[in-house]
Parts: sequence; structure tokens; C-alpha cells
Amino acid sequence: MSLLAAAAFGTALAAAPAQQAPTDLAATPAPARKPEEQAAPPAVTTHALEAGDLEAWLDGLVPYALKTGDIAGLSLVVVKDGKVLLQKGYGYADVAAKVKMDPEQSLVRPGSTSKLFTWTAVMQLVEQGKIDLDRNVNDYLDFRIEEKFGKKITMRDLMNHRAGFEEGLKDLLSYDPSSAPSTERYLKDHPRPMLFAPGTVPGYSNYGVALAGYIVQRVSGEPFEAYVDRHIFQPLGMRHSTFVQPPPKNLPGFLSKGYPVASQPPSPFELVITAPAGALTTTAADMARFMLAHLQQGSVDGRQILKPETTTLMHSPTGTADPGFAVMAHGFFSFPQNGHRVIGHGGDTIVHHTEMNLLPDDGVGIFFSYNSRGKEDAVYAARQELFDGFMNRYFPAPRAPEPQTLASAAADAQRIAGRYESSRRVEHGFLTALYLLNQAVVTANPDGTITAPGLTGEPETYREIGPQLWRKVDGADMLALKEQGGVKTIVASNNPVSVLQEARFVRSAPLNLTVLLFSTLVLAGTLLAWPLGALLRRADRATSGATPEHRRLRRILRAAVVVDVVYAAAWFMLIKPVLSTDVAVYSHTIDWLVGLLEASGLLALAAAAAGVWAAWRMFRIDSPRTARLGSVLVALALLGIVWVGVVGQLITWNLNY
Repeated sequence: MSLLAAAAFGTALAAAPAQQAPTDLAATPAPARKPEEQAAPPAVTTHALEAGDLEAWLDGLVPYALKTGDIAGLSLVVVKDGKVLLQKGYGYADVAAKVKMDPEQSLVRPGSTSKLFTWTAVMQLVEQGKIDLDRNVNDYLDFRIEEKFGKKITMRDLMNHRAGFEEGLKDLLSYDPSSAPSTERYLKDHPRPMLFAPGTVPGYSNYGVALAGYIVQRVSGEPFEAYVDRHIFQPLGMRHSTFVQPPPKNLPGFLSKGYPVASQPPSPFELVITAPAGALTTTAADMARFMLAHLQQGSVDGRQILKPETTTLMHSPTGTADPGFAVMAHGFFSFPQNGHRVIGHGGDTIVHHTEMNLLPDDGVGIFFSYNSRGKEDAVYAARQELFDGFMNRYFPAPRAPEPQTLASAAADAQRIAGRYESSRRVEHGFLTALYLLNQAVVTANPDGTITAPGLTGEPETYREIGPQLWRKVDGADMLALKEQGGVKTIVASNNPVSVLQEARFVRSAPLNLTVLLFSTLVLAGTLLAWPLGALLRRADRATSGATPEHRRLRRILRAAVVVDVVYAAAWFMLIKPVLSTDVAVYSHTIDWLVGLLEASGLLALAAAAAGVWAAWRMFRIDSPRTARLGSVLVALALLGIVWVGVVGQLITWNLNY
């Protein structure tokens, strides 16, 4: 997994099948091919979606994926035509105790799939006239969200993940209930900076969804957890579901443990602080009730949670997208697959990974949840393989023929090539440094195709099928190149909640990695060279022959190097946990440490100033040429640390990251 993906998963609530953003611009269609150029579509085999065939297919797929991926268990349910077609568990909910996964009793944590309950609650209040999707959200709050760009943020913006909020990781996940802030406290204490004008650039935001949940609480007069229980869980008979964290002891069922990998001890219970964005605990059987409600105009067994017209509205797009590109639909991801309309939402905590998708025009829904990340993050490929396999088996479509290479392919490949950063990023606070040094790279190939990172971070090849429009070779995913606000932007067909924006020069990874690598090598080499030189001189029973002034300058340089090495090492140790998705480290309890390191940026500035002065003085006195050259290299390295500190927001004063 890329570093950026690791940071994103730290929210533990990533969106459904890695899909990228639509735009309001229509793509120019590819030129028509002559009849003799049209390749015959490959034949497809259709399987009837029946319980026996489905179970046999799953029995051949899932156990192998669990074993090879070192994944503990999976709980799954499929509904069709108003009934449960199949529900089944695979593997273990508790490996050590040999408790098997049970779709009716195993309590799972579906992460961001929780958001659909928040949006359902919002739409209940919309149909009651208590929430207006296009009203300023500040009208519903007891604190104010800044209007940096002079534009209001609406509930529709929150639903579309287009409020403009910057990402944030502080206090997002915790393992200690005694120190975890409430959602209200989190929202008020950690306001997210605005990166984009509301309604413009998509940027997936757990803060935005938590804000919507808090508005539900304020408007309804009930705590969010109580509201969802009373108005959604109870009417649907979802007796095993709750947003309370940890789950109440009297909640029926057995809480599945979550594992980094099945062969290791389980992780502690994950407390999602932005509760409306990902705190749900439920079972596959309960999720069947929720899916059926959305597939049956808001009703199950005569119990109505939404009016039919509200359900229809909720499943309709809240924006526009190019043909074949995903779009948001009142909180649902809406995307075409194999010629069928799919709406749904995936979810990830650190150790739990879930997919829930509905085919509303076919009366079918599927929910499945893994309780492990797996060896080398195997769960992400397993999750995609399961849903894609389900669609290809029961709702197949001929693979589109590979088009001929366009005459403009080589030039357009050069145009899209470059380094990009996600619109879902941190630009304020010390974690900016992580995003700075890890960017998506798109390269132009000699044959006119391009290579871009895929869902799992592995490179994938795309062929241009129309002006500024590329399709994955042997696949259906597409990329479109746009100009948005003067920024070169890549929009992916399967992700309506973020885009890739060309990195500015000062934020480019090659520049900053080069500066960081140079500084690190020079400072580390200098530290090693000084004691080694002293040992060699002692062995030769010689002295350095340096003047007192030269020795004084050398001591100043040494002190500056030591300061910067300690400074850089301390920051590395603080940033290191996010590389393994251990984001629970980043909470208000370490504010003192973050503040101390940010304040120590003054020492780094002083060290750089001292290094530059010492290098200047080396040229003013009778110093050896090698000493002068060494002092210049050290001064440049010290300045490099300052550069990375300033651009990476290490030298700042900001405890909101």
C-alpha cells in the first residue's frame, strides 16, 4: 500500500470501490470505428443468481482467499427479490477460541458503510421538512464553520464530499474509551481547514459526515446513536446493531475480533471518533434488513423508514458525471458496472473491511465484511475480486473491444504524464510532510499508452480511447484529464470522492525527496566522519593542525549537525506510526510532544543560520580547501532540513492536523 493510502486508511473509513471523481464537463466521445474494424465482443456465460450456484461459487472462492491472504473470517449476505437469498460465514470471528463467523451472530465493524445510516437519517429529516439539503449548515449548528471562500457549505455538499475540507487524522481513532472525545467535542476542537471552495473539488471527508450526524442530533433533539436506533434499527428489526462504542454488553451476538493478519493476535476494539462516519457495529443478517429497505422503497415487512419518493430521490445522483463515470447519490456511490446501475458504499477500519452494494433495478443486494487486513494488505484485492466476480458471474457483460491507438495518443500521453497529489490530503500540520513525499506518478509509454497506479498501488496500463480519455487495458476503469480551476486534474471513473491534482513545484516529491536525501546523507556522513577522523589522527599521533578559529567553527558546525540530526530523527519517529496505519497514536494526548517538536523548529533555524555563518567564516580564514567545501555542504544540508520543515509544515505552530 502507498504511504498516502496508509494515511487515508488511518481514518479507517475509505470509500467504496476505489472510485474517482466525476466532473460537470462531458467527455468528447471517441471517433466511430469502421465496421470492418469492430472486433466481435467475446461471448459471456450467464449463471442464474440462485442460492445453490451462489454458495458453490463462494465456497470455491472465499476459503482460498482467506487462507492465502492470512485473513481470519468473512461474513456475507445476498438478498434478491425482497428475500434473503444466502447468508453465510467463513473462517473465524475469534481465531484462538475457534468461534466461527456467523452471519446472524457475528458482530462486525463495517467502517464507512456506516455513513449510509447517517444519510438515511438525514433524508428522514428532509422528508419531514426539518433539513434543507441546500441550506447553510451553519444554520443548524451551535458553532460556526468558516466560509473561507465566501460560499456556504450545504448538506448536499457534505453528501457529495465537496465541502472543501482538508483531511485530518488527529483524534480520529482510539483504543481507550476514557480518553476518546465525543463527536461533538471532536468537531468543535478540530475544525478542518478549507482547501477548496464548497461544491467544487471532491475530497472525501469523515469530518463532513460527522458534521451531518451532529446536525441530525441537533435537529431531532436526540443523541445521534439513539436517533438511529429508534428510527432505523428498531423499525427494521436490526436487533444486533448499534452506533454505541464499545457496544452495550446486552447487545445480542458475539463481537468479532479484528486482526492485522489471522496468524497474529487481534487488535484492540477500534473507537471511531467521527461516529456517524464509521462507528456502526452490526451483523450481516441485520444488514440484509437495511438493504431490503432500500430496495423496497424504504419498507421491510410493512415497516417504513423512508417514503417511496424519498427513497427514489436518495438513490438519484446529486451531481453530474461523464458517461461511464461514478457519481454521488445522496451519500451512495452510484456507478455503472457490466451495464447495471450499482449504488453502495464500502468501508475500512484498520482491521475490518466491508463492501455493501445494491443493484436497485435488479432487486439485488450484497454485503460482506472481512475481519482482517491480511498479509501484504491482501484484503483489498480479495474484496474487489469478490464483488467483481459476483457481477461477472451473475450480471455479465461482453468485454469492450480494445480500440486502435489514436493518432494523438503519444502527445496526449505526454500531456497527462506527471506527478499528482490527491485532493484528499493534509496541507496544514506536520503530517503534510508525509503527503508531500508520496505522490501518484503517471508515465507516458513509447507505444502511446500511459501507466498509472491502480487501486492496490500496483501500476496499471491505460490506452487512450478518446481525446483526453483513457481506459484500462483489459478493463473498464477510465481516466480523464481535465483543467479544474487552472490545475491539471485527473478524474477516475470509479471514484467520485477525490481527484488527482498536479503537484506544484514546491510540493513536488522529487524536489523534496532530493533535498531530504541530500541533507540526510550529508548530516549522517558528517557525524560518522568526525569521530573516524579523530581516531585516524590518534593512530597517526598527529593533530589536525587547525587554528583556534578553525576549531571553533568546526565545533559550531558539529553542534548544528547534532541539533538537526536529533530534530529530524524525532520527527521521523512521530510520523513513523502512520506508515503502518497506526493512527490511534495521533490524539490530543500527544499535543505536548507535537508542540515541543514544532517549537524545536526554532533550533533548526538557528542551526541553519549558524551553519551558514560558519561556512562563510571558513572562507574568511586560512582554512584548508576540503574544510571549506565540507562546511558548504553542511550548510546546504542544514538549509535543506529547514526547507523540508517549512514546506512540510514541521516548522509551524499547529496542533490541528
